[in-house]
Amino acid sequence: MIKKYFIFAFLLSASSAWSGPFEDGYSAYVRADYVEAINLYGLAAAQGNARAQYSLGQMYRRGDGASQDDREALKWLRLAAEQGYALAQSDLGLMYNQGDGVPQDDSEAVKWYLLAAAQGDVWAQYNLGLMSDQGDGVPQDDKEAVKWYGMAALQGYAPAQSKFGGMYARGGGVQQDDKEAVKWYLLAAVQGNASAQYSLSLMYSRGDGVQQDDKKALQWQRLAAAAQGKPSAQYSLGLMYNQGDGVPQDNKEAVKWYRMAAAQGYAMAQSSLGLMYDQGDGVPQDDREAVKWYGLAAAQGYAPAQTNLGVMYARGGGVQQNDKVAVNWYRLGAAQGYAPAQGNLGVKYTQGNGVLQDYAEALKWYRLSAVQGFAAAQRNLGFIYHQGQGVPKDLIRAHMWANFAAAQGDFIAEANRNFFAREMTVQQIEAAQQLARACQARDFKGCN
Repeated sequence: MIKKYFIFAFLLSASSAWSGPFEDGYSAYVRADYVEAINLYGLAAAQGNARAQYSLGQMYRRGDGASQDDREALKWLRLAAEQGYALAQSDLGLMYNQGDGVPQDDSEAVKWYLLAAAQGDVWAQYNLGLMSDQGDGVPQDDKEAVKWYGMAALQGYAPAQSKFGGMYARGGGVQQDDKEAVKWYLLAAVQGNASAQYSLSLMYSRGDGVQQDDKKALQWQRLAAAAQGKPSAQYSLGLMYNQGDGVPQDNKEAVKWYRMAAAQGYAMAQSSLGLMYDQGDGVPQDDREAVKWYGLAAAQGYAPAQTNLGVMYARGGGVQQNDKVAVNWYRLGAAQGYAPAQGNLGVKYTQGNGVLQDYAEALKWYRLSAVQGFAAAQRNLGFIYHQGQGVPKDLIRAHMWANFAAAQGDFIAEANRNFFAREMTVQQIEAAQQLARACQARDFKGCN
């Protein structure tokens, strides 16, 4: 997938001390006479003027004064770049990076970025940081990313400052340092960088590198969400209102922010908005609307939405009831290791709805879900051990799994555990408790 980095356009001002085709072209450009500008730039460019070649390339890139033409833009940018003009080298790297007017080629992009960056071009430095960070055209290298982000950050470029702060926050290529991260996030945030504003809100929310402060967290969250339209910030702000975290709990306000992020295609927000319609929180209950939003998030591979969409098909909520379709959605979520999807898939194999009844397969999915702490799967696993379905009857394991679920407030599991205990000796109950302690000590590894 071609990655969009930073597209910039920059025209040098002309000197007023003397006149010529380039200077006259610039004057025409300033007064928005693009046809005249492109003609005059063309005269200067033909004489080998690198600034004119670059400016002409930019105009073809944007379609100012002529039809937009990436190939023509590439031709003029290359001429300027080969003369060592840094802005043209940086832009030429960008065109290779994005595959505009030329086959996409990260290695060629790196070559031109390096030439521009060596001359101090901030955009080339930043893009080299991105490529080193992501391993595009060069081996992934956090230290190299830090080097280039740092150079651009020191020039005051907000996106680089935000990325530089992020490296300190996670300890990528530098010693982890929350205070240093906050410093760089703040420098970028006051310039209006939405990513830095959002990151700063998280730092204040958690008290990382700063004193914990919900009010400041909310202020930065709002700036990122409202002023900048950053979907992850809009979603987080919706979540804060949904849960009453640092703000008064308000489902209608949560819906507002979820909807903004969802409209931008943010899967987590789409799924959360679906849940609000599903439950009637902050909006009138509407199964069809829930299905719509779950579907959009599920199509992006978001496991919780895939699972909830499966539930809607299983019960016929907002869609025609269809167990086979429900199973398909559960399976997609389960394949990602999502415990509720795995547990629900186990139920389908137990009941034989949408699939052939298969206790051994049910046991497999219950186990995968139960070891992640999903109470419903723990309860069902206990029941399947008690019944001896797909596995030899085992009261000790039946008691253990029912007890785990009961400890999470599952009253059915609590009733099951008490029922199982009537069939057990004191020694068997003690063995179940010992097995439970051993499982917890191993973080459920090897437990079945």
